[in-house]
Amino acid sequence: MSTPFTTRPVPDESAPYYHGYIAQVPDGNLIERLPEQTEDTRHLFSQLTEDAAMRRYAPGKWSVKEVLGHLIDTERVMGYRLLRIARGDSTPLSGFDQDFFIAAGRFDARKVSRLLEEYAAVRAATLELLRGLTEDDLARRGTANSNPVSARALAWIIAGHERHHLRVLRERYDLS
Repeated sequence: MSTPFTTRPVPDESAPYYHGYIAQVPDGNLIERLPEQTEDTRHLFSQLTEDAAMRRYAPGKWSVKEVLGHLIDTERVMGYRLLRIARGDSTPLSGFDQDFFIAAGRFDARKVSRLLEEYAAVRAATLELLRGLTEDDLARRGTANSNPVSARALAWIIAGHERHHLRVLRERYDLS
């Protein structure tokens, strides 16, 4: 049976930039995939020492802690957009400068364990928001960062964005 959480967003539900993220999400029920992803992310980061979490794969690249901070911030921003659009708010929503957020977040000064607690809280809030939405809510469309987007696409983008960064951490930072 098809539900809004098993049906992938179609291309016109988001900007082309996000299609790659959506494509990375495995088939199945997104509401089931997100908790699985949460455990994968928590496992990956919880094994790191503070020194290992400061690693950068090249000069000028984000540290492992900054990647985790970026996941947290991006899920918050995308979740906020999702909430506004799902509730029928047609106000165009602005973009955000991820590098500015990284600098302002001072993630390297924080403990990995605290970042993981924050990550888990943000993910739990996202899941509760999604569980309370109807098919009509998820089908609503709005504008974010000057591009049309549906609430449903934002949910899939959250999962795909995280999956993308976990792959980068494993491939470029040699985390497993």
